[in-house]
Amino acid sequence: MQALAVHDLVKTYRNGNQALKGVTLEVPEGDFVALLGPNGAGKTTLIGIVTSMVNRTSGSVRVFGHDLLREPDVAKALIGVVPQEVNLNQFDTVHNIVTTAAGFYGVGPRAARRRAQECLEQLQLWDRRKDSARNLSGGMKRRLMIARALMHRPRLLILDEPTAGVDIEIRRSMWEFLAALNESGTTIILTTHYLEEAEQLCRHVAIIDHGRIIEHDRMSRVLRRLKEQVLLLNLRDSVAQAPQLTGFPVRVTGEHEIEVVVGEGHDLNDLFAALEQAGLHVLSMRNRSNRLEELFFRLTSRAPGARPTAAEVMP
Repeated sequence: MQALAVHDLVKTYRNGNQALKGVTLEVPEGDFVALLGPNGAGKTTLIGIVTSMVNRTSGSVRVFGHDLLREPDVAKALIGVVPQEVNLNQFDTVHNIVTTAAGFYGVGPRAARRRAQECLEQLQLWDRRKDSARNLSGGMKRRLMIARALMHRPRLLILDEPTAGVDIEIRRSMWEFLAALNESGTTIILTTHYLEEAEQLCRHVAIIDHGRIIEHDRMSRVLRRLKEQVLLLNLRDSVAQAPQLTGFPVRVTGEHEIEVVVGEGHDLNDLFAALEQAGLHVLSMRNRSNRLEELFFRLTSRAPGARPTAAEVMP
């Protein structure tokens, strides 16, 4: 079953701006999907329509088979939403915020209290349950919004920039929580500007640009479309000039660092063999840039409505 099935979705605002131009997108039950796109691409409008915050011009939305227009109450009850902007009642307590949210979905007081403890403990907020939201850090507020969205046990969770503005440690802990939540069966749609986050967490990726879905595939297949990757190698010994590595372009980027291009037809085993032959000892290795980020900019850096050519994606 499809957790979300969007077909030929169009949204035209009163000023004539067409934010969505026939978007079709299917998200299988249990999937973890990254929805990516530059600012103004249509992500927020798409999420707004799916969550009933924005009216569509035409097209259809089905949530686990339920038409959002014909069965709005059933469809909306299956969705949990974590918005980009912090929209908590700053003067209410953590515990009241989540139990009140549960009440909106018909969860009784006793069940809401049990569920509140479960969610707040999972998100490391139980000890702060009596505090008002205004006394929480930015990262805690983000986690509280996730707890609030999970109170009615939604089958589809939509996260709009959930880790924006939080520190690295909190972000990593949230990654672990979301991965475990997805493993337990919750379908997740994630929008993020941290492309490393999308690559780390998501199995599929959909890229929207100028109101159209320009790419939708498995993350692994999308990343394989890059014909080359550029690696930065930190060496034990200093280098004065670029070493000769057969089949690999190399340039020196620091006293102990070189940049190596691994092109089509070569893999890391080939690179390590060449390094060993050249007598180079590697202490660490990293990508010069996130692979998904590189592909994202290649796909979205073109005229409105134009699909990328093979040469643009695979130089």
